[in-house]
Amino acid sequence: MNRNLSSYQIFYVAANTGNISKAARELYISQPAVSKSIQKLEESLGCTLFARSSRGVSLTEEGALFYEHVRSAFDTLTTGEEKLKQSLALGVGHLRIGVSSTLCKFVLLPYLKHFIRSHPHIRISISCQSTNETLQMLSAGQLDLGLVGKPEHLRHLHFDFAETVEDIFVTTEEYLRNVRLRGVDEARIFEHATMMLLDKNNFSRQYIDRYFLLNQISLSDVIEVSNMDLLIDFAKIGIGIACVIRRFVETELSTKVLIALPLPTPVPKRQIGFVYADNHPKNHALEEFLGFCREHGEA
Repeated sequence: MNRNLSSYQIFYVAANTGNISKAARELYISQPAVSKSIQKLEESLGCTLFARSSRGVSLTEEGALFYEHVRSAFDTLTTGEEKLKQSLALGVGHLRIGVSSTLCKFVLLPYLKHFIRSHPHIRISISCQSTNETLQMLSAGQLDLGLVGKPEHLRHLHFDFAETVEDIFVTTEEYLRNVRLRGVDEARIFEHATMMLLDKNNFSRQYIDRYFLLNQISLSDVIEVSNMDLLIDFAKIGIGIACVIRRFVETELSTKVLIALPLPTPVPKRQIGFVYADNHPKNHALEEFLGFCREHGEA
């Protein structure tokens, strides 16, 4: 296929109208330009496509065979245009989001609940994994968007603030009472209690490890789990002290199912938000979602 698409369009319109002059008017070009284009196409294909007469032009046998394929191609193009227009009118799109299971449950789902009501034709794919894995997938172009704790170095990523979170340590009143009965000084409770933390690959765990290091806190007994839901459940049955995000246990704190340990030095609050590549290709679904979140977010 070494011909310009316009040559096939001229042939197609001439075949439909059966008249060079009518084809020229419909295409808004001169009659000689139509004739020259058809002549060059015939020379390129090595056959005569039209039989000429005083009444106009008609397809030869070879021209009729060629016309069926050209018509099919233009029908496909027309269908493609119609589907594209329909897609744009409906707001059809695909958005790939990376997020930890905890942030997915407590932060992302409330956004999505309302977003999909106003954008029902946007398809959402969610990959649940650690923040570090989400950042790697964003850099590799495998995701459009990530919901993460704000990284220390953004590199080629843009960060849209969603909310501020506070890490706290919670346990049951009974567990704390039993620790006290063992004669443990509350100032050194972390060194003697069973501590329940996210695994070391988790971004939140790495943030808490830095807090322990800066405050010279050493741990002797640590249980590592893969998600914060398990930390909360373990804390509620009195296994030990769990590090969780305050907003995610507000109900348990208000009902006294869990209590928050007072800290001489509170864990600094941190930001979570949506990250995406600065050089991300134009994506209608991504733009719509970011606009929605900016309008309905905390900031």
